[in-house]
Amino acid sequence: MANTVKDVMTKDPREVSVDESIIAVTRLMRDEDIGSVVVSDSGQVRGIVTDRDIIVRAIAEGLDPNVETVDTVYSGRDLVTVEPDTPLDEAARLMREKAVRRLPVVDSGKAVGMVTIGDLAIERDEDSPLADISAAPSNT
Repeated sequence: MANTVKDVMTKDPREVSVDESIIAVTRLMRDEDIGSVVVSDSGQVRGIVTDRDIIVRAIAEGLDPNVETVDTVYSGRDLVTVEPDTPLDEAARLMREKAVRRLPVVDSGKAVGMVTIGDLAIERDEDSPLADISAAPSNT
């Protein structure tokens, strides 16, 4: 049974700069079949941009994704991160308290992984509906 974030995280998460265009990020998400990307600035983790961020903060607001950058839409002002050796219970507590579904795993300011609520569900209760959904192959 896994005890720390590094045991369940997705390693080497996709990362983009704050000045990357929104359209470039959406294509990365499509091509990699992912829903979130780590946002960095000068090599330091600054936040996360999700497919929902793009829809709600860019498309629904009428922003041009070819012109606007990730800096206008990413979540990071109150970024919560964990380190690889963070216990899984602590990661779950942080997700619950901060109402987030994913946490960048950071070591010395660099993104080394991403842990999601689905990762925790699979590890803690593989028979739960969330674990089933999280473990299912993509339908794209």
